[in-house]
Amino acid sequence: MKKYNIKTNNLQWYLEQPIDTKVALMSNFMSELMLLFVNQILEDEVKEKAGEYYSRSNRYSRWGSNPGSVRLGEEKVKIQVPRLYDKSVEQTMSPEKYKQLRELPYPTKELLDKVVVGVSQQDYARVSKEMVESFGLSASSVSRRFVQESQKMLEEYEKRNLSEYDFVALVLDGKYLSKDQIVIALGITMNGDKIPLGFIQTTTENAKAIKGLLKDLLKRGFRYDQGILVISDGSKGILKATDDVFGEFKLTQRCQWHKRENVVSYLREEDQTHYRKKLQRAYSDPDYKAAKEKLLEIGKELKIKNCSAANSLMEGLEETLTLNRLGLVEELGKSLTTTNMIENLNSQIVKYVGRVKYWKHSEMKSRWVTTALMEIEQRMKKVHNYKKLFLLRRALQFELKIKSKKAA
Repeated sequence: MKKYNIKTNNLQWYLEQPIDTKVALMSNFMSELMLLFVNQILEDEVKEKAGEYYSRSNRYSRWGSNPGSVRLGEEKVKIQVPRLYDKSVEQTMSPEKYKQLRELPYPTKELLDKVVVGVSQQDYARVSKEMVESFGLSASSVSRRFVQESQKMLEEYEKRNLSEYDFVALVLDGKYLSKDQIVIALGITMNGDKIPLGFIQTTTENAKAIKGLLKDLLKRGFRYDQGILVISDGSKGILKATDDVFGEFKLTQRCQWHKRENVVSYLREEDQTHYRKKLQRAYSDPDYKAAKEKLLEIGKELKIKNCSAANSLMEGLEETLTLNRLGLVEELGKSLTTTNMIENLNSQIVKYVGRVKYWKHSEMKSRWVTTALMEIEQRMKKVHNYKKLFLLRRALQFELKIKSKKAA
């Protein structure tokens, strides 16, 4: 049999060949093509029922994915099966087409021909590296398609209307990505949903840059006039920016985990475990006065051992005890006394962008981070004990005297 060069830069040549030639050429790449076809069928059903990302369906919502498999001929191949949440019965489900696709017949010449034609019309962004190398697709063509799709996602993300959400808390934290600080804003709704709202690229967590991020959220409809709890690691830039933008409509909860680790970092290694436990017990006390008294006692001990550790503990002490003062540590302390939820978000972003070694420009970072955030959001769980968030709203309004004020 004559050998053909399969490293062509596009599919046009294949589409012009007779069916027998196509079958001969594609026999080694059948699995890759069929997987592409399977993924597209599943995605089409998800779009039909739940719509595009961020769209609101009356009945269905996107709900991440589960590992699954399909049988291609005699081979069982692993895939990620998208999930849907059926609000009418409050249950998750796989696409109905998945049941039909689990046992695919061995492709006939006619079916294979249809798949080949289909490949020229599908989303190259999800084609694996192996597909690019073995099938002969142009890497530059794949890259261009991904750029187009991710740019579209970025534009939609940056224009996302936030006015339909009822936010009660906002978590702000930064993560380094190739020498740039990516500061992310994560909103918490009264329904307990975690919504990645936006991000900026900056060199440090400086107030001017973060203020620009917050102002953009306001332009897109972010509402804080019922009171907002801002959770952060206590960086001066974040504190100043949130003070300037939200004014007297916000309370600050400084991350107790960051504070604890910063304090013990000044101590000798043999003392760290002891004081880490003491600090954690103090912060976990639901009684504000008792918690503060314990921390002050620890401060006195540390002043003898290490003044730097003592000074670190006392700096911003009241802001680390905001949930304690509001009497909500037992109900909401697990989620809202630390920045852990955004730390988890950052770690998941790494799974998507961690293998990128060369960033050509800022827009490329923005597109990749946006793509990661949109994927991650679909799988984020609600805030722990979210049904008690009404207590936070009530406490914010009481402490800030919201009813006597109007948002600027």
